[in-house]
Amino acid sequence: MIIQTGLSRVIISPALFTPNYCFFLFGCSAAAQVKTSRETKGQFLSVNMAFSVGVMSAMYLTKNISGAHFNPAVTLSFCVLGQVPWGKLVPYCLSQVLGAYLASGLVYMVYYDAIMEFSGGVLTVYGPNETASIFATYPSEYMTLGRSFLDQVVGTGMLMLCILCLEEKRNTPAPSELIPAIVAVIVLGISMSMSANCGAAINPARDLGPRLLTLTAGWGTEVFTCYNYWFWVPLVAPLIGGVIGTFIYLFFIHWHLPDPDPPETLYVLYIFVVISSSFCVFAEEERRVRANDREYNEKFQYAVRQFSPVHVPKYGHIILERVF
Repeated sequence: MIIQTGLSRVIISPALFTPNYCFFLFGCSAAAQVKTSRETKGQFLSVNMAFSVGVMSAMYLTKNISGAHFNPAVTLSFCVLGQVPWGKLVPYCLSQVLGAYLASGLVYMVYYDAIMEFSGGVLTVYGPNETASIFATYPSEYMTLGRSFLDQVVGTGMLMLCILCLEEKRNTPAPSELIPAIVAVIVLGISMSMSANCGAAINPARDLGPRLLTLTAGWGTEVFTCYNYWFWVPLVAPLIGGVIGTFIYLFFIHWHLPDPDPPETLYVLYIFVVISSSFCVFAEEERRVRANDREYNEKFQYAVRQFSPVHVPKYGHIILERVF
């Protein structure tokens, strides 16, 4: 069955089941494999690359359906820019969180035995055998709330700053077919350089959905109370960081780009208008000349009729001329 209704189509089909599900299934599966194997079947880079592949795959799947929205921070920034209606913000965000929750649940079922063997059957957030970080992000022990907040703002700001230029016609736009791959590389770069402190969530849905899964799957309320109630940082900071990154792009890049060159068709149209105008002027002048000639001819014919040569026997032919 094909869903025709616009908003229902976006929420039920692509924005829920494809981009978020694909993205988090790749990423959380890699995290589970690396963690439970004690890095014998993958390393830190494996998780970063898996999330990036998830980003690329999700965008290719749904870019022309829903715009491949699976990050509330990005969706909010596009609302600020006027590229996404504000009425779609809440439905998009709820769908993104739900998609992340379902993908995390599938990862939990697939890696259930490995998780239980690794943790000894005790699901915790702290300690060498903790497994909560497979799903959600947590700060390093040396991090404060303020520094964690800044970390997420900077990471998400960089994300928006880098992706907003990809379709800018006045700069150096990327080919449309390569945008998902380029966004994946951008995410990979941020993950490899800014994840040591807090895990580089840069996506509220990426953190909240899996965190809710751990809450309901046995880790308990500790996933929200740990590290001085740190859970709100990856929810709020990316939203602010995305908007800040958007305004930085507008202030320092977008408003300084040269005006776009007029298309070649405008030049052709301009030349056509000039030629047409010249022709009209010439035609009007020709009409006036012809009208003057016709008036002259009419006067000449009248003069000929009035003063044609007459035969006067005494004086011969007399030719009368009239100057007019």
